[in-house]
Amino acid sequence: MPSFVIKPRERLQKEKFSNYFSGFKVQAYQDPAAARNMQFHNPPADKGKDTDEVAIQGVRTIAWNPLSSLVATGSSDRTVRVWNPDKPVVRQSTELKGHTATIEKVAFNPIKDAELCSVSADGVVKFWDVRTKTCTNEVRVSGEASTLVWAPDGDFLIVGGKEKGSIGSSKLFILDRTQSTPAAVKTMPVRTNDLAFCWSSKRVFVATGDGRTRILSFPDLEPVLKVNYPVAEGESDEFSLKGHSAECLSVALSPTGRTLATGGTDAIIALWDTTKWTCQRTITTMAGPVRCLSFSWDGNYIIGGSTEGAELEVTQTESGEHIHTFKTAQPVAVVAWAPTRFFLAYAELGTLRIVGVDTERKY
Repeated sequence: MPSFVIKPRERLQKEKFSNYFSGFKVQAYQDPAAARNMQFHNPPADKGKDTDEVAIQGVRTIAWNPLSSLVATGSSDRTVRVWNPDKPVVRQSTELKGHTATIEKVAFNPIKDAELCSVSADGVVKFWDVRTKTCTNEVRVSGEASTLVWAPDGDFLIVGGKEKGSIGSSKLFILDRTQSTPAAVKTMPVRTNDLAFCWSSKRVFVATGDGRTRILSFPDLEPVLKVNYPVAEGESDEFSLKGHSAECLSVALSPTGRTLATGGTDAIIALWDTTKWTCQRTITTMAGPVRCLSFSWDGNYIIGGSTEGAELEVTQTESGEHIHTFKTAQPVAVVAWAPTRFFLAYAELGTLRIVGVDTERKY
């Protein structure tokens, strides 16, 4: 164990970071039945998906609840599972079934600890009460749902998806958690890869297939900012963040709201100042496409997930300084810092792993 204990909402100085985490072993949270199924009966590749996406078998998405007391995973075996991080035994977890295709994204309601939303390539969005294991609402969207984000007030969320077989345009669906049909639908000109809300719920950041991150208003989903120079006739005057030479795959806003991070297929993480909308620095330690981004609860550290490389690199947000390397057995595409503690969850060898949790000590 580390020589000191970090309590919830207590900052961890960079000088102590490596020493602190060296005292923890990586805890595996594994469903043996699911692992056997993944090994011997891998589900067929979904047509129209990138090779990297299809390669992510087992756990494909991870989400913490607001108090860091539960962590949910969505898998290629079409199931959602909810774990207590202090209890890594599968019989003490909760399995949620009902989707008919790969789970693409899970996310807890930001103000309700037991309400979880999941989206699948079957085009179905499900709302769950994880205490009773029941599906409380279901919304069907057209095509394949691939990503989702809750508004900070917990009443609405946006689901991103595309029509089957489509490579370019996509759709954004605004959902009311209590309604069975979308409140609004907006067609996007290019593929939507990831979404993030600002903390006021007034803006949405959209990572797109043409390398940009768009800044849209909510709920009308229209461009917020315009460029300050003349544009040619027929050319858009929309201001967007252009930090990648290829697709922008991921986007995340720091808990402080001061920094927006974007990740691309160019293996670059760009950190943007949200006041001036300038790129403050770039992180180039990633080995491949940046498919996932996560800030620590205080916004001080950022980590990215990729389908290439066998390390997880932690960087200090403010300075861009490399702080620590977590060695892994294979590339890790899915990572998630807990929202109130220095718990780091990630998917490795198809299963959930968490570092920072001491399952033998009661907090």
